[in-house]
Amino acid sequence: MSEPLVLRAVQRIYRTEAGALPVLQEVDLTLAAGEIVALVAPSGAGKSTLLHLAGLLERPDGGEIVVAGRDAGKLSDNERSAIRRDFIGFVYQSHHLLSEFTAFENVLLPQMIAARPRASARARAETLLATLGLAERLHHLPGKLSGGEQQRVAIARALANAPRVLLADEPTGNLDVATADRVFAALLAMVRNEGVAALIATHNPDLAQRMDRRVTLRAGKLLPA
Repeated sequence: MSEPLVLRAVQRIYRTEAGALPVLQEVDLTLAAGEIVALVAPSGAGKSTLLHLAGLLERPDGGEIVVAGRDAGKLSDNERSAIRRDFIGFVYQSHHLLSEFTAFENVLLPQMIAARPRASARARAETLLATLGLAERLHHLPGKLSGGEQQRVAIARALANAPRVLLADEPTGNLDVATADRVFAALLAMVRNEGVAALIATHNPDLAQRMDRRVTLRAGKLLPA
């Protein structure tokens, strides 16, 4: 089976009034199934851009991005959207839950969009939320959940369609230290249990140490720790 995510010589250049601004230069990265990699970078170094490219939210200006064996550069926008839906999960610093839907419905919805059978989708949502310690909070709206609970729902939603790749951008950045530690432990456990390849951006060196390896983005290039 092919690696879940491969980046080869990826480049990204933003066009500004002052001229071309290189953000990423010849970035190479391969994630194996079940591997959790920390992406460490100072603010403004391009880590969010890298995650957007890996998640097929942007197109690179050079290089290749291969997801689940498919070269995304050769795909149409509709095909790229289908890969995002079926193979990639996202967790952001802010949970971005739909406020009018319960925790259960937030995890059910992406499965409905992917046309999963309703019975299995409901069972999947219940299992994910229960595993994350939210069995008693299934039918609460996001506004009735704590910050840590909201982020755990966001993790369950990201894993709802059993993606091969999970991308997370400072997933505990908005939480206090104790809550961040609990949420991050839950995230690591779920990712390992699901066998997902994960790339997690973090400023926190303690969290980075808990992952399988670390890469650092500096001056547009990705360097091993």
